[in-house]
Amino acid sequence: MADTRETGGVREVKSAARTVELLETLGSFDGPATLRQLAERMDVPRSSLYALLQTLVGRGWVRTDTTGSLYAIGIRALLAGTGYIDADPRLALVLPHLDALAEKLGETLHFARLDGADVVYLATRESRHYLRPFSRVGRRLPAHSTSLGKALLAERTDAEVDALLPAPLPALTDSTVTDRGALFAELAEIRARGYATDDGENVVGLRCVGVAVRYDRPAIDAVSCSIPSARYSPEVQDAVTDALIRARDAVEAAGATPFGPLTRM
Repeated sequence: MADTRETGGVREVKSAARTVELLETLGSFDGPATLRQLAERMDVPRSSLYALLQTLVGRGWVRTDTTGSLYAIGIRALLAGTGYIDADPRLALVLPHLDALAEKLGETLHFARLDGADVVYLATRESRHYLRPFSRVGRRLPAHSTSLGKALLAERTDAEVDALLPAPLPALTDSTVTDRGALFAELAEIRARGYATDDGENVVGLRCVGVAVRYDRPAIDAVSCSIPSARYSPEVQDAVTDALIRARDAVEAAGATPFGPLTRM
């Protein structure tokens, strides 16, 4: 019988939980990982992890090199992720507006969803300029360090934010806000003005403006625009903010998903 334990009144299958944890851990590495690295990160015996890895390799969820010593996410995981994006009614709703914003502003646009204490990019549109930020679908960033994330955190009470975020708050750059009191003060300002910003808090030399899309309450999705500091000015910020708010209002007016609220955080 599968090893199980009680979790919130539901019996969790330990082997399934370990499989999910392994895939998530593999996805957290920037490149292939060794068995030892995975075992240390997950704090599990290498012998049991090796057997699980071989099972997932055989099913295409994990891939390995010719030596069998390096592991990475496999093509089946990609297909599952693509299925998530293809079936997301909110993404289909937002994409035309993201395309219009990219055409209008000429800068990099992101659509992201809150997942725990992080935001995950579901769609991006690259800047037409040579100098532009790197971005990719599936990228995960701490919510407190991005305009996307702060726009979504501001949709929640300070108590909810406090429970959601880790302690301590990690710093991605020297400008990242890591003091909870300072973050709560900034969230209050975001609630008052209706949009969030970050100034090199996630990437040095990059400034961003973000707005929450409120078809869920509290919102879990947001749209942002990223601009290199060399092209940033108060006038640019005003134009970007106005365009984002107009697009956000149009998306919200387009109606709710037939699948109901997407509440996972």
